[in-house]
Amino acid sequence: MNAKQDQDWEDTVLPFQLDKADMRGRAARLGACLDNVLAQHDYPPEIQALVAETVLLTALIGQTIKLKWKLSLQVRGDGPARLIATDFFAPEAAGRPARIRAWASFDRDRIDPGATPFSLIGKGYFALLLDQGDGAMPYSGMTPIVGASLSDCAAAYFAQSEQLPTAFALSFGQSYEPGRGEKWRAGGLMVQHVPKASPLMAGAEPTGSDGLFAAEDLLQEEAAENWKRVGLHLQSAEALELIGPKTDLPGLLYRLFHEESPRIFPVQKVEFGCPCSAERVVRSLSIYSAKDIAHMTTPEGTVTADCQFCGAHYVFDPADLGIEAAERSRARANAGK
Repeated sequence: MNAKQDQDWEDTVLPFQLDKADMRGRAARLGACLDNVLAQHDYPPEIQALVAETVLLTALIGQTIKLKWKLSLQVRGDGPARLIATDFFAPEAAGRPARIRAWASFDRDRIDPGATPFSLIGKGYFALLLDQGDGAMPYSGMTPIVGASLSDCAAAYFAQSEQLPTAFALSFGQSYEPGRGEKWRAGGLMVQHVPKASPLMAGAEPTGSDGLFAAEDLLQEEAAENWKRVGLHLQSAEALELIGPKTDLPGLLYRLFHEESPRIFPVQKVEFGCPCSAERVVRSLSIYSAKDIAHMTTPEGTVTADCQFCGAHYVFDPADLGIEAAERSRARANAGK
């Protein structure tokens, strides 16, 4: 297993494979990316923790999608934390960084400072959506909120919806660095068994929470032994190893999985990024009539819009919005041809 010694592992996702165990995975480490995501909003600590875990899961899961695709992760519940939403935008071209954004909807008055962040979600669902663009029908799947963490929910999702045994080891929180103050950091590992055939064909019965499949339900004989062994190694990862920065990611993988013949692949850089723009807002409002636009107009005579992800504030002249304005714009464009 080779890696550049001077590689900067901050804000990267490193794909790897464990040849002996027939497993693949990703290692991720987030610093400035996560800090910038959280800096867009004034979240209480409990909500910050939920967003941090969701962003880390999104980075680990999203690395596999193709260029220009978008992966979204949504956690909805009936508790004080009503919604955690993240988007992973795959690079526009090879060698470019992927972009991540996130936001949360919550009821501040209902948050119990003594409660664990995960308990604030309550009953609800964990959903994954994949947008391939180019007019393709988006793929979506969801499973109930289960377990004691969002990583438990993600593992249950993959076992139930994809029949892929999946396990995570995550660490996230604020750390103090000399000269930089307190900054959010996160690091984690994700491993999945490489599928060879549908385990449901073997007549497996679900034993997980709420009648869902668990990873152990999907494996038999040697594969089950490999899964158990790798799982023990995975859970031995220490929090400081995961978040860094002193331990590099290849070094961590070698310490944990050196007996499994690990191989690593090119890293994916990630950064905070939001593709919202005035043009996108205008397009989204082009389906409304002049009467609808009038209802949206403020007493000051403008139409405003705010991005929930990055907080960008847009102000428009009502005359430039709606169906009629879009038709005028198309007419001018056609006249200029």
